[in-house]
Amino acid sequence: MSTETSPLLDGALGLCQQAAIDCLTLVNAARTAVQDKIVRDGRIDGQLLDQEQFAAHGFAWLKTYATAIEQLVGWAERLEQGGQLGELESLILQVGTAEYLSQMAGGIPMSQVEIVRPRDMGVDPATVRGFYSDAVKTLIQDGNANAARVRIAQLLDVHTAMYGNDGLNDETLEMVQDQFRRFAAEEVAPNAPKWHDSDVLIPDEIVNHMAELGVFGLTIAEEFGGLDMGKTAMCVVTEELSRGYIGVGSLGTRSEIAAELISIGGTDAQKQKYLPAIAAGEILPTAVFTEPNTGSDLASLKTRAVRDGDVYRITGNKTWITHAARSDVMTLLARTNPDESGYKGLSMFIIEKPRGTEDNPFPLKGMTGTEIKVLGYRGMKEFELAFDNLEVPASALLGGIEGQGFKQLMATFEAARIQTAARAVGVATNALELGLRYAHDRVQFAQPLINFPRVAAKLGWMAVETQIARQLTYFAAREKDEERRSDIEAGMAKLLAARVAWSNADNALQVHGGNGYALEYPISRVLVDARILNIFEGAAEIQAHVIARGLLKP
Repeated sequence: MSTETSPLLDGALGLCQQAAIDCLTLVNAARTAVQDKIVRDGRIDGQLLDQEQFAAHGFAWLKTYATAIEQLVGWAERLEQGGQLGELESLILQVGTAEYLSQMAGGIPMSQVEIVRPRDMGVDPATVRGFYSDAVKTLIQDGNANAARVRIAQLLDVHTAMYGNDGLNDETLEMVQDQFRRFAAEEVAPNAPKWHDSDVLIPDEIVNHMAELGVFGLTIAEEFGGLDMGKTAMCVVTEELSRGYIGVGSLGTRSEIAAELISIGGTDAQKQKYLPAIAAGEILPTAVFTEPNTGSDLASLKTRAVRDGDVYRITGNKTWITHAARSDVMTLLARTNPDESGYKGLSMFIIEKPRGTEDNPFPLKGMTGTEIKVLGYRGMKEFELAFDNLEVPASALLGGIEGQGFKQLMATFEAARIQTAARAVGVATNALELGLRYAHDRVQFAQPLINFPRVAAKLGWMAVETQIARQLTYFAAREKDEERRSDIEAGMAKLLAARVAWSNADNALQVHGGNGYALEYPISRVLVDARILNIFEGAAEIQAHVIARGLLKP
């Protein structure tokens, strides 16, 4: 396969650095325009925000793009400083920046049927014309030629599965990455099709091996038996495990949520009792928050927890509860004050339960459950749960104070969404490598598919956007590790990475052609696994709404 003239622009890094600054003019203009639509008397008017969802959510995406460009440039700068900015990385930077700049001006796909443009946010044409600085114009015109995407595909190493320098620049993290990449390649990926097709729980031996490797205590403090490695390490581990199979990559999510809840809001006794056991993998938690007909509207939760002396009695229904049967402890959100509507009447509980079996999945008195059959994201199983006067000790109340549940839960969302973004990057990478391998192996018209420019260009773009999503996710994790508020950054990472995972899976299946639709090819499973990422931990629409509210606050 030949390429056109050299697709790498002279001074690509400098152009991208300047464009990252220049594009903020458009972002700032859009912010002012959308604020004019939704801000009244110095605050966001909730009703107007709902009415102007398209504009507000469009701004969330616009700012996400600008931040993604900024982080991609930062990644390239760090590589250059270390003498590691090669041709592949330079092309990823150039093509990614050029394409995102083009979409910022011409239209960002919030979904397959929703393209938001500057005019939808109230930005005037003169401002859009001013967006085209010399750097922006050069990149849009020349930086994203098909030849550049094809060249990226040529540079991807199908044998070592290396798709560019991730820029970790940390010996410990690189060792962790290598360890979990080998574990996923040797013990997870070969078995994922069997686990998915049989719709069975991920075997105990895999869970136990993960515990030995420290997955469940990765971010727990050392004093409680954890590794205290931080959220960036969590991203590295989660990505590699999810690259093997999203079910395995997600096993640590509930432990992460439970540990975060207890670390932030638990009593000393609760921390001493549960954190070491979670870190060691001796107990597996499940998160019991969502209810039928409420979805992300947690303020409308109806499950009741009534104090009766030294116990609480819990009654209500929950749905989409992952890993509910095999878990040993539930973090459950319920309403303890029926007179307090909305968030203020909610409390969080840590409820121990016997681990279920296939014959008796829910042996706890006062608790029953029904499995929800799903397309993908298998290996832990989903359940609808019913609680009928379930009796739990008063000591199960997280922190020992009623009415703190929503606040406690919100404190975990940053870490949960960062981890979900890392899962999405892992799935996106898996899709990329499956598509790339197939394109090299499959011969049509006497040549490998990778020799056809449209196939190669697809794979090249998949590599670009995967790296963009990864760097945005690392950025959110670093902000969290530095103890800076990172709810918006975490939301951006999750929003973008989830879309990239679905896009990569869809395009990788297209590369497979008809074979991609066959169950015997792993990409068919990756496609259905990828679809959930835009829904859980806050659907894309909810995520954009949260980001917009945070960014547009006067």
